[in-house]
Amino acid sequence: MSGAGGGVPLRVVSYNIHSQRDDPAALAAVVRAAAPDVVIVQEAPRRFRWRQKSATLADSFGLVVAAGGLPSLGNLLLTSLRVRVYGTRCQRYPLTPGRHLRGAAYAECRVGGARFLLAGSHLSTDPAERPAQAAAFKRELAAATLPVIAGADLNEGPDGPAWRTVAAGLTDAAVAADRADRHTYPCADPRRRIDALFVDPRVTVVDYDVVDTPLTRRASDHFPVLVDLLLPAVD
Repeated sequence: MSGAGGGVPLRVVSYNIHSQRDDPAALAAVVRAAAPDVVIVQEAPRRFRWRQKSATLADSFGLVVAAGGLPSLGNLLLTSLRVRVYGTRCQRYPLTPGRHLRGAAYAECRVGGARFLLAGSHLSTDPAERPAQAAAFKRELAAATLPVIAGADLNEGPDGPAWRTVAAGLTDAAVAADRADRHTYPCADPRRRIDALFVDPRVTVVDYDVVDTPLTRRASDHFPVLVDLLLPAVD
């Protein structure tokens, strides 16, 4: 399946689901309505029975688990059956004593004639800790030979050093769609854009939305980021 510009379409959601502490039925309805090919989840299950909980979450979205969970400290990559996953790995950032252990998840994927690296992370709330985490995440992204699609809750805005580190050399989907004024957090009083989707320059951003509806305000304390892309076909 190819788009009008000869690329392969892919619909992506990046979503901090607030550890499913809000309305799980609303959360499932939000994702199902978006009908994504992939979902990059922050604050997914990462403790007791995390495999079962991750599978249940994916099923509620009509998707399957690709990578993440406990090994990546709550970052989870989900895909539709349209997407083939042929390699996964997880990363843990160095622990700062007294702080929350964090990491990232990666999946090498294929959809139609396009291949890509899907990545997700959730950086620290501590501004002193974020830059090193961002640098660790960025090293993995920069080493990729496949086009990168990276979703993250960066816990800071585009003017922050960690954001700039991750964004370097990539396309900020919100900026590409001229919608960087759309705030993602918190749902009750949206005033910050701390959730982002970055893509390889070879990837075309077709559309971008921060989904602000009565349902998304019930589902989590973050709004989901919904992006339509065209990926370069390799065959």
